[in-house]
Amino acid sequence: MSWGIDLWDQFDNLDKHTQWGIDFLDRYAKFVKERLEIEQAYAKQLRNLVKKYCPKRSKDDEPRFTSCISFYSILNELNDYAGQREVVAEEMGHKVYGELMKYSQDLKCERKHHLQEGRKAQQYLDHCWKQMDSSKKKFERECKEAEKCQLLYERLDNDINATKSEVEKAKAQLYLRTHMADESKNEYAAQLQTFNREQWKHFNSAIPQIFKNLQDMDQQRTVKLGETYRSFAEVERRVVPIISKCLEGMVSAGKAVDERKDSNIVVESFKSGFEPPGDFPFEDFSQNIQRTGSDGTIGTPKNEGGKPDPKHSISKAKNKLWLFGKKPKAPTLEDFSHLPPEQRRKKLQQRIEELNKELQKEVDQRDALNKMKDVYEKNPQMGDPSSLQPKISETMCTMERLRSEIHKNESWLSEVEGKQSSRSDRRPSADVNHHAPHGRESPEGSYTDDPSQEHRSPPQPDPHEFDDEFDDDDPLPAIGHCKALYAFDGANEGTLVMKEDEVLYVIEEDKGDGWTRARKQSGEEGYVPSSYVDITLEKNSKGS
Repeated sequence: MSWGIDLWDQFDNLDKHTQWGIDFLDRYAKFVKERLEIEQAYAKQLRNLVKKYCPKRSKDDEPRFTSCISFYSILNELNDYAGQREVVAEEMGHKVYGELMKYSQDLKCERKHHLQEGRKAQQYLDHCWKQMDSSKKKFERECKEAEKCQLLYERLDNDINATKSEVEKAKAQLYLRTHMADESKNEYAAQLQTFNREQWKHFNSAIPQIFKNLQDMDQQRTVKLGETYRSFAEVERRVVPIISKCLEGMVSAGKAVDERKDSNIVVESFKSGFEPPGDFPFEDFSQNIQRTGSDGTIGTPKNEGGKPDPKHSISKAKNKLWLFGKKPKAPTLEDFSHLPPEQRRKKLQQRIEELNKELQKEVDQRDALNKMKDVYEKNPQMGDPSSLQPKISETMCTMERLRSEIHKNESWLSEVEGKQSSRSDRRPSADVNHHAPHGRESPEGSYTDDPSQEHRSPPQPDPHEFDDEFDDDDPLPAIGHCKALYAFDGANEGTLVMKEDEVLYVIEEDKGDGWTRARKQSGEEGYVPSSYVDITLEKNSKGS
């Protein structure tokens, strides 16, 4: 079907229809714009969400647990997913919305041109019709005037009373009007012929062509809408493979969570290297009871060695704090001596690895500078070899400093590893040779399964207990000596400050709470962690 043939008289309706088509195109363009704005806002919100839950962190804050690593992997995949939403918005804006707006402007201009051509053709036809109608009316008037003149002439010609001059005058007037009527007739016929010709051209050539152009324009608009519909979907389809990869990455991150590995990391992170405390020894409080003769028992002689010490009672031991329960905020030392042996060893190994990496970088830089210096020496026009010497010297100094740091840390590491091995070898021998309490292989009380013993502090002596029975201010005799394996700051009340390798007198053994009472050569007494010292007990007690 053709608009020019079937709709030859529907100019106004075609004007309205083409305007509706452009309005619909603009409405769809507005829809695409709002859609891409939603995509942009969605992508922005996703990126802000990722940024909120994945802040910048230092190297020490890098996640180690598989659950955390998987979560950060999911955040990275989500960030990539947000990037694909941004791609969708960008492609929609460029290939759909931009094309629609450009085509809409061209379509409006084309429609305006075709409608102006149609109006011009209609105006020309109206002009031809007006000319024809004017000539027709003129011919009608002239014919009526000629008829009047003919009637007047006939009346005067038949009137015997009319003069000859009146008759001649009427005859001349009739001749004039008849001639004017003939001219009007010819003009009317010519105008009618012209109008009919132009009207045929209008309805059989001009208007069909104009309407055909409008039809082609409207069909092209429909085709363009179909293309943009497909482009709208293709934009989404092109990112589907990448989005699928992002989702697959999230699924893989979920599968990578390993509960056993995370549990092992907890052990590696917090393992102190100390051994759990041994059993509490039995304390015989009946040694001071005098047996009667009728009982048939021999009385136990009263002596200081058998005197019960109330400050070592189990009830009081349960209220004591463990060593690391009282020192959660110990200052960080360069050699990590504030940490338990196992954690100290790991920290030192990590630092040595970092220093070796830095040293390798400096070595590579030195080699590169030496090569460049050789090139400059062979080709002076390329540069001055002496200009590189300061940088080479600086690099050499840095290398020496790093080597010194590595050596220092390696010595600390060897010391830690040697002490750990000596402690593991020393405890069983001490049980045999020095009669240490059985089962107490590590008196350090970092952790325990007994809730009542989670926090222990050194035993606090009560100077007012048993004053009536024992009024003796003499110091306790030394039962052995010990050598400090680690430095101890003695921050808790009743503890004794000691330096590494310092020799102390042992005046009271570890009662199972992880503390040994010792005395310095200066006479200062206090408790020290049993795991921090290498104890040698003597079979015969000696006075200090």
